[in-house]
Amino acid sequence: MRGLLRLLVTFLRPYKGPVALVVILVLAQSIANLYLPNLNADIINNGVVKGDIGYIWRIGGLMLALAVVVGVLAIIAVYFSSRASMGLGRDVRRAVFERVQEFSAREMNRFGTPSLITRNTNDVQQVQLFVQLALSILVTAPIMLVGGIILAVREDVTLSSILIVILPLMVAVIGTLMYFAIPLFQAIQVKIDRINQVLREQITGVRVIRAFNRTPFEKDRFEAANADLTGTALRVNRIFATALPALLLIMNLSSVAVVWFGGHLIDSGQMPVGNLIAFLAYILQILFAVMMAVMMAIFIPRAAASASRLEEVLSTQPSIAEPATAVEPAHLTGTAEFRQVTFGYPGGEAPVLHELSFELRPGETTAIIGGTGSGKTTLVNLIPRFFDVTAGAVLVNDVDVRQQSLEGLWSAIGLVPQQAYLFRGTIADNLRFGNEEATEAELWRALEVAQARDFVTALPQQLEAPVDQGGTNLSGGQRQRLAIARAVVKRPQLYLLDDCFSALDAGTDARLRAALKQAASDATVVIVAQRVSTILHADRIIVLDAGRIVGMGTHRQLLSSTNAYREIVESQLGEEAVA
Repeated sequence: MRGLLRLLVTFLRPYKGPVALVVILVLAQSIANLYLPNLNADIINNGVVKGDIGYIWRIGGLMLALAVVVGVLAIIAVYFSSRASMGLGRDVRRAVFERVQEFSAREMNRFGTPSLITRNTNDVQQVQLFVQLALSILVTAPIMLVGGIILAVREDVTLSSILIVILPLMVAVIGTLMYFAIPLFQAIQVKIDRINQVLREQITGVRVIRAFNRTPFEKDRFEAANADLTGTALRVNRIFATALPALLLIMNLSSVAVVWFGGHLIDSGQMPVGNLIAFLAYILQILFAVMMAVMMAIFIPRAAASASRLEEVLSTQPSIAEPATAVEPAHLTGTAEFRQVTFGYPGGEAPVLHELSFELRPGETTAIIGGTGSGKTTLVNLIPRFFDVTAGAVLVNDVDVRQQSLEGLWSAIGLVPQQAYLFRGTIADNLRFGNEEATEAELWRALEVAQARDFVTALPQQLEAPVDQGGTNLSGGQRQRLAIARAVVKRPQLYLLDDCFSALDAGTDARLRAALKQAASDATVVIVAQRVSTILHADRIIVLDAGRIVGMGTHRQLLSSTNAYREIVESQLGEEAVA
């Protein structure tokens, strides 16, 4: 509950005016509703009993006017409560999105993509719905409850003693309901995360699932997660299915008791008929207020669980943070330097990289090669500061990356990751991702460098050809070439190409590297590769083995000095290549 209150205090602050107006309108609406039974009693006692038709018309007209006013107030209150709740939902979604954009890979791994999606959709929706109802029900219920009790006692003190019995009973039912429901609602949100995770994996990996004939297994896995969520939801519904009839039973028995004892009071002349009708209306309003509180009891636990999950995201400080005082490089040359760099993942048993020292210079192409798990991609990820080094320092443009503003650092880097991810839109939209002002001529030039001009020209819409999310309507090689073209359009001082030639044939690979060398002649180019043929002509090759540099030099120098490199070349090109 504290997390929910903190979230509401923070995000409802800009909507103080609408919230205050809604409270005033609901207050007026509740007072009017409380006044109506009193007018009804007057009509019966002074109009019906005495046969005064004029009095009935006057008080009846007043009741009708009051009912119209209540209806208008309700419409206005719903309008402003909707504006406040929808605005809060929008602001919370924006805040969660902005915080997630600041997360490093460490925080992303901690929460997981399915959970973050659920938090920014389902969890926000739960809080939003709670606010919408709270601005009406949570304000109305206490007013109706307190006002109904006061007016019921005013009608008849003796008959009001019934409240001493029924109210504690209803509070006990609601308390029991909350006690059992809150943990279950928290569990439901976690199980929705699990459903999203399983479904996302199955949609993303549908080809692998079919290729390995694992559809029955994946179906069973989804059914297990689905059944788990369904079972928890059914337990919640069974609790409410027991609680609501109990409350209705209390309400109906209360009405019977009021009529029974009130009938004796009327028979003895101690209470007019109109007052009994009014008292019965007040009792029903009191019980209705309690029922509304029970309705909120359905939403409070879930909203509280959702708010705590949202607050967990919002309160998480990114491990990669902007420096307090950013240092701007004096010269944007594209140089990068590793100084005794050691890096280990959080929770890892041993460092992934060990005391790496080397320099990347403008106008040079540096290749990084090594076996699987040798730390090649990790090394590249340290340059744009996706992770912070455990020891040592990484410098870009002669300034430690930890001292530079992240936006300034990233603006100097053109990254092509291992997984060539493209966004939904057009080819032109994706190419302009790093440079929104790029002209069509610059886009075609980048496509030519990336050896993608031919296949883009063959498309009916060319640059305006649609791209599905992730680039799934393109082949692996086409995605890689467009990702490289996207980096070329940016024209950075430092290119980081992380194993992005793997889906290209040897001829395309060679032509692309030659064109890139010319287009990025004054930039620093770093190529991570598995294939030796991709890096044969690099100005310098760094050989990694178990996170350590075991060789550095040109292809010919390494053949004669580094056994690990000789083994890689021999395994790929044959013994004659090392002879």
